[in-house]
Parts: sequence; C-alpha cells; structure tokens
Amino acid sequence: MKLDDLLGEYYELEQQLADPEVHADQARARALGKRYSQLTPIIEAYRALKEVENDIEAARELAAEDSSFAEEADRLTEEAERLTERLRVLLVPRDPSDDKNLIMEVKAGEGGEESALFAGDLVRMYLRYAERQGWKTEVIDATHSDLGGYKDITIAFKNKGNPEPGAGVWPMLKFEGGVHRVQRVPVTESQGRIHTSAAGVLVVPEAEDVEVEIHAKDLRIDVYRSSGPGGQSVNTTDSAVRITHLPTGIVASCQNEKSQLQNKEQAMRILRARIYAEAQASADAEASAERKSQVRTVDRSERVRTYNFPENRISDHRVGFKAYNLDQVLDGELGGVVKALVDADTKERLEAAQSS
Repeated sequence: MKLDDLLGEYYELEQQLADPEVHADQARARALGKRYSQLTPIIEAYRALKEVENDIEAARELAAEDSSFAEEADRLTEEAERLTERLRVLLVPRDPSDDKNLIMEVKAGEGGEESALFAGDLVRMYLRYAERQGWKTEVIDATHSDLGGYKDITIAFKNKGNPEPGAGVWPMLKFEGGVHRVQRVPVTESQGRIHTSAAGVLVVPEAEDVEVEIHAKDLRIDVYRSSGPGGQSVNTTDSAVRITHLPTGIVASCQNEKSQLQNKEQAMRILRARIYAEAQASADAEASAERKSQVRTVDRSERVRTYNFPENRISDHRVGFKAYNLDQVLDGELGGVVKALVDADTKERLEAAQSS
C-alpha cells in the first residue's frame, strides 16, 4: 500500500474512533484501535521526516548569511537519512501474524536426561527474555524429567499492549523454531567428556476463537491418567485430556491442570493455534517454508543453533551469527541473536518489495 493511502486510512480511523457510536460496538472499536496503533509509528515517522526536511531547507537559506547554519543543515540531513530508512523499514509488508501472541513448545530430543535439562535451560532463557521485554508468560502444559528438566513444555507468550511493528512477541520469537543443539559435559557424565544433545522448539501464533472454526463433530476427545509430579489429583484421576482434530489429524493434549475441564480448555487453545498455523502454511508459500524449517524430529544434524558451553559460544547457523556470551544469552540476553534474525528477514522483505 502506498504512503498516501496509509495517510488517508489513518485520518479516516481518527474520525471513526472519535465517534461515540463506534465504541458501542466493542469488537469493532478494538479492531479499529488495533489498526490505528499499527499505522501510528508509520505516520509519526513520516511527519518527523517532513518536519526535518523543512528545517533543512530553512537552515540552507540561513547558511547564506550565517555559516554556522551549514553545520546544522548537515546534521539535519543525517537525521533525515535515518528517518527515511526507518520509514522504509516500517513500510515493508508485514507478516499477518505480527500482532498475535505466541505459543511455544519445547521438547527434549536425543540425549536422554541431558536433553531434558537443556530443554529446561532453553525455557528459562525464553522466560527471562520475555521478562526483559515486559511480556506476560503462561505455562499451559509441562512434563518434567527426573532431574528437573522438561520432557516437553508448552508456554504462551503475550504482548504488552499494542506493540509497534516488529516489536511484538511473534516477530521477535518466530525464528526460534527448530532444533537447538548443546555441547557440554552433562551432569550425568562421570568421565568429564563433552556430549552433544538436542532439544526441539516449535512456535505458532495463538489464534483467537473467531479465526479458527472448529466443530464438535470433528473432535475426538480422550481422557487418561496424568503422569509426572503434580497436585493431589494427578495420577489418581483421569484428568488429562487429548484432543484429535479428525479432518487434519492435528493432536493437542494437556495434563497440567487438576480438573479435566481445565485441561480440555487448555488443549483446545493449543489445538486452535496449531490448526491456525497449519492453515496459514497451506495458504501462504512463505509461511509453508517457515513451518518446514521448524523441528519435525529432534535430530542433532538438523540444527538451527548451537550452544557450546566449553567455548561460551552461541552460533545461529541460518544467518551466520556467532557470539561468545552464551552465559548471558541463557540468562535472557537474547537480543543479539534475535536482532540478527530479524535484520536478515527485514532485508529479505525489503529486497522482495523492491523487486516486485
């Protein structure tokens, strides 16, 4: 969409949101407010650029009488270049899921108990990173290992308010999907040898009820006895729930809650997100390629990232990122590797937009 069209849409949204009748329909008001928030950073960058361009023109006119204004014109020119680049990035076609919350599943893979412990390290890394970003998190379901790691865990990451383009949960974490490999001496290793194991990460945007239509007749719901540590009802009642969506074969389960009803609600939440992601992947070739890049089997050879403890090194193999601050990254300072992935994606989108 051209900038003039966006300006027109923005002014129209302002008028609509100023109409009290619009707010009588809360769903419509939220949708309009969401779109208004999406456009605001673009319009603000455009207005700032126009203001700086006017100041440059004025400074150049004054420089004819006072040479000090020439330096001011040069400074303003650099500012205009920065704003032009920011506006160019903001105008890049966005992922339709950018405003959504995210559901992440972390699974232990090859490596037994060491892999489960590494899965726990990844979970703590993501939770601490989310805390630094001001996001809310919610553990939907989890199966613990004997030594305190995770055999598998499902977590929801939620945006804080309406983030500006590219700053939300999905655009920042959507590239985490794939096989994560660790190289270190396991706590279970008595000989002090370095082992390699892996954990898998799967991310999907969380879908709202209105975005995915699921019919009761298309569901098979099984209940079974929960396993692993938990409350008093765990292991004594059939509270765990497994839901199969028959048309697609997609399965979701939950055993984290004490009641069967709560587990069913959480399993439906996971199922809805997976169906939404599958539908997006089928409809969009780019989403399909992204989906296929995520973990199918937790195979150490299909890695997206390596965490090397002896060298304190983290490497992302997709963009060639490498840093020697693994300890800080695992403590939640994930910004460097996230930025490298986001920048690579932005560059690709810019090139695609320019060639189209």
